[in-house]
This record gives sequence, structure tokens and C-alpha cells, in this order.
Amino acid sequence: MALMPHQPNDLMIRKLDSIFPLSDEERGALQQLPILLKGIKADREIVGIGERPAQSCLILEGFTCAYKLSHLGKRQIMALHVPGDMPDLQSLHLAVMDMSIASISSCTVGFIQHEDLRRLCEQHPRLTAAFWRETLVDASIYREWLLNVGQRSAYTRMAHLVCEILIRLKAVGLVEKWSFQWPITQEKLADALGITAVHVSRTLQALRADGLIRMEKTQVSVPDWERLKEAGEFDPLYLHLQVRKGA
Repeated sequence: MALMPHQPNDLMIRKLDSIFPLSDEERGALQQLPILLKGIKADREIVGIGERPAQSCLILEGFTCAYKLSHLGKRQIMALHVPGDMPDLQSLHLAVMDMSIASISSCTVGFIQHEDLRRLCEQHPRLTAAFWRETLVDASIYREWLLNVGQRSAYTRMAHLVCEILIRLKAVGLVEKWSFQWPITQEKLADALGITAVHVSRTLQALRADGLIRMEKTQVSVPDWERLKEAGEFDPLYLHLQVRKGA
């Protein structure tokens, strides 16, 4: 594990600034926050339920997920995390993890000590609100996922998820010409959407046949954004992204 205090901070700043307007002074303070980098292989637990972490993680490359298991060992993925996300930021205030965070693909993760985060927030009180807003947006995403899994058809669920991931990646500059990385297996999509892997395969085939998505290995392209939004009943309000003048 190596200390690289500058490059990874840019992505964290970009993500926070997409949901909370940061001052130049606050960006500078975030730039100096120490972050320890670690490469993690796919399907590895990063932090587990019941643990008491002294640090929070920042996703820099790859995707991770939050999940819980039933008593029978069945997994429900409750959220997907993309670069720029801090999926266990709540551990700064909730001592015991009530869910697990695991890598979906090979990842680069940055670990930030809670004592450094607390010191930063004491010195720059508005950053407390920025981090709080991030956890509130996470909660908003959980609510939307509950609606998605509970009330929408498989076709609409999948279209909605593609829309969400695209917009979240776009907010941190990781979408090019409506194309983005999608390193999610059909089995993991099944655990996220509450359907079988066979149903996932059929649903993706239907979206492709309707000209709403194109898929090549781990890359997804969206040829018709407006039609995909309509198919997914997608309204980005719940992501609470900042609207910039001239954007």
C-alpha cells in the first residue's frame, strides 16, 4: 500500500463538487488529505458487516457494491459504487458496519483515516455539510432502488440502472460520447435487480434489440438517451446533482 496524496484527491473533489459547491480553499484542503491506495481484485470484501473500521474508502477505479445476505446465503446488492464514491462514509459516525462493501471488478481504492476526516471537518466546517450531503444522496439512491426493484418491470429496472450509472459517471467525467465502462456480470445484475441471471440476459437482449443500448465486453453505449430515459422512467432528481450555469 503506497501513499499518493495528490492524484486520487482530484476525483474525490470532482465528485463532491458535483453535489455541493466547493470553494477554492476547500478544494485545496481536500487536495492535501492523505489517501492510502490499494489495488483490490474482483469479488473481494473491502469492509464487512459487523466490522468497526477506522477509515473510509474512496473508489478510484472499478466498481464496488453494498450488499447483505439472507440467512439462506442469498445476496441482495443494494447499491453500486462508481469512481469518486465513498461507499462507507457513514462509518465516520456509525461505529459498526451494518452492510458489506465488496469489489465487483478489479478496483483501486483509497483509504482515508477517520481522524484525518474529522480534523479536516473541524478546520473547514462547510466540508462537514459536503460529506453529510454525500451520505444523504446515498440514502436517496437507496430509496430509488427500493422503488425500482419493488414496482418496475425487469425491462424498466434495467433501463433505469443504465441511466443512473451513466449520469453518475458523467458527473465525474468518465463518460465519452455516451459510452462508459460497465464491468458488471449478469449474476451481479441479477442480485441488484432481484431477477434471475437468465432474465437479466433476456432483458439486455431486449434493450439491445430495441436500439436503446449497445454492449461490447465491459463497455456500454447509449445511442438514444431520450428513449432510454423514457424506457427506464428515469428522473435524475434523486441524484441531487448541482446544476451549473451554462451546463
